[in-house]
Amino acid sequence: MEAFIASLLFVVLAEMGDKTQLLAMAFATKYKAHKVLIAVFLATIINHALAAGTGRLLATIIPLDIIRLVAALSFIGFGLWTIRGDKLEGEDKKGSRFGPILTVGIAFFIAEMGDKTQLATISLAVEYHNTFMVLMGTTLGMIIADAIGIIIGIVMHKHIPEKAIKWVAATIFILFGLIGTYEILSKKLELPYVVCILVIIIIGTFLAAKKINAKQ
Repeated sequence: MEAFIASLLFVVLAEMGDKTQLLAMAFATKYKAHKVLIAVFLATIINHALAAGTGRLLATIIPLDIIRLVAALSFIGFGLWTIRGDKLEGEDKKGSRFGPILTVGIAFFIAEMGDKTQLATISLAVEYHNTFMVLMGTTLGMIIADAIGIIIGIVMHKHIPEKAIKWVAATIFILFGLIGTYEILSKKLELPYVVCILVIIIIGTFLAAKKINAKQ
């Protein structure tokens, strides 16, 4: 029980104001709350089970910085996808009932790759020698923290125009992507090179966003 409580409290406190909580808030303005919560649960339990069970092994196969860089760039992609919206003219308007769950689940899974809660799950599992209780604690902690974000997102959706919400959500995704990219590149390259790369990414993102918005 100590492993469960310690894991639960750590994740709830660590996730307050973290990117995954803000992601939950952003997705709650776009999709139904229960689908976002289901996606959070599935992504978290898979991600943390992977971390608790094979995290150290994976870290030796794929460098953590590579995982984080891919995750950061993926956030920029999610930002552009948010601007685009779910449908373009001529696309199937029915969609899949599991579409939102899959979309949100992938986003959260990527967001947690190399994140502090995933790394903490590995450490807690090693410390307490109880992978199952650590997994349950970190998963429940993530759900509690992200449920708070979802509630905030629902309130925003009721009081803020949909177009404004779309741009706020897209901005959140893109900013996290740029920040994550900077953090990784700054450890590998000198500042002038990092700035040049970021400027190229920003210009490319701006042009892509402008093109997507023009089609709508």
